[in-house]
Amino acid sequence: MAIVDFAFSRTSHDRSAHLRKDDAWRSAPGDLRVLVLGGEHVATTDGGGVRWVDEAEAPEGEWAFLGVRDGVRYAAVMVDRVPGELQPQSLRMIGPVIDTDDASLAVHAVGVARWHQTHRFCARCGQPTEVHAAGHERRCPACGTHHFPRTDPAVIMLITDAQDRALLGRQPSWPEGRFSTLAGFVEPGETLGDAVRREVLEEVGVRVGDVTYAGSQPWPFPSSLMLGFFGQAEPGSDIVVDHDEIAEARWFTREEVTDMTASTDLLLPPNVSISRALIQTWHGGTIHGRWA
Repeated sequence: MAIVDFAFSRTSHDRSAHLRKDDAWRSAPGDLRVLVLGGEHVATTDGGGVRWVDEAEAPEGEWAFLGVRDGVRYAAVMVDRVPGELQPQSLRMIGPVIDTDDASLAVHAVGVARWHQTHRFCARCGQPTEVHAAGHERRCPACGTHHFPRTDPAVIMLITDAQDRALLGRQPSWPEGRFSTLAGFVEPGETLGDAVRREVLEEVGVRVGDVTYAGSQPWPFPSSLMLGFFGQAEPGSDIVVDHDEIAEARWFTREEVTDMTASTDLLLPPNVSISRALIQTWHGGTIHGRWA
């Protein structure tokens, strides 16, 4: 199956890592455009696009160099809270509607910013760390440990059965009618295919055979890389939910998805997510609405 387009699925800028050393990016040729962000909130223009400011307009904060695109340098300044006049918006909310090239830069910036928020102290000795490599490294001056931005791999999968029905589940915190694909983090010493099979078996009691890679999506909320898969359920696997991660799970036909989304009896993930892309690829037709 060919995966459909979804938010944050392409990188359009050259990260130019060679310019991170000794802050060489600050004196490199080309104009400099700056994104102001705090956590996952970025400065926008009337909430409809990413707002880029000149270096002189940027507030005080920690800097991260993002890269070069079409001869222009891009950077981010990380603050505790984006000033209200810059109209901050959550990137996960505006991701589907902003320019693809800007989304590529913004998801890079948010991923780095979220890492900085939670790694201000050394994991080895507990002392405060310092920013290096244009925001892509923190070093501990006390013990000399180098820390780099982390990404947690997570599998997210659309499982089908012999009748080509899709397996969707509802988390306990979700309202009735809200369903999505199953997902979970990869554990140490585990292949991606094994993680798919383990998570599905643990959460809903279904055994999975063949697993096929579909695509990946950076998801810096706070630090995941979502690895999408299609999987085939083995015959004779009954659904037995764990009532911990999953409160309800069931098989859906394409006709049920079409009819139930039209009547809002079924609410699926928003277009920003790879989960929606997996469902849409399997479905192949019109899916109505999304969850709120």
